[in-house]
Amino acid sequence: MLKILVSISLVLAMPVRAAEPPATVEPAPAADAAPAVADAPAEVAIDPAARAQASRLAIGVCGTCHGPRGISQQPKFPRLAGQNANYLAAQLHAFHAQTRGDPDAMSYMWGMAGTLDDSTIYALAAYYAAQPTRAGDSGDPAVVARGAAIFKDGIPSESVPPCATCHGADGHGVGDFPRLAGQHAQYILKQLGSFQNGLRNVAIMHGVAQGLNVSEMRAVAAFLQAQP
Repeated sequence: MLKILVSISLVLAMPVRAAEPPATVEPAPAADAAPAVADAPAEVAIDPAARAQASRLAIGVCGTCHGPRGISQQPKFPRLAGQNANYLAAQLHAFHAQTRGDPDAMSYMWGMAGTLDDSTIYALAAYYAAQPTRAGDSGDPAVVARGAAIFKDGIPSESVPPCATCHGADGHGVGDFPRLAGQHAQYILKQLGSFQNGLRNVAIMHGVAQGLNVSEMRAVAAFLQAQP
């Protein structure tokens, strides 16, 4: 972490499941060609300097964990390519404000986002939203099929609604809800665990995750990882 923070200061002069979260963590309060950058989220204007800065930051610093174009190779870290820009901006703001309290957010992103200003946050969100996506590895077809059924139809007997309602039938997200297609299964499992035990304080996801057992969560994660 120290090395990464030092890298940030040099680049900008400024400044996402372990098997089980640490018991001491408390729940959170209420050399590539230059890639394209999408429109600013929430109609926020992004000036050329902020766009250029976001590209340098994404490639030179964030790329260490997330890949220079947002296709991380380590399942511990989420893929950001093609992610909803408004969602990304909201998460960066939560890291900055230290209100997203899952263990990796606290260990990595609180410090990384701590001194990002709004302009850089929106530019980073737009940068990643514009990057091309890629499906992850396909798993056991039977497990993927079970996950697809849960994702699209929910589990009525457990009051689990269809994930597709908010995340889209293709997993690409609806409105400001995040894209999940192509995401690392390990990362999805980690986040579902954080919703289930309250480390991430998102009311709608807390309720959904409570109705899922580990086998069901693994199936949904396997389905999503395999999606383009």
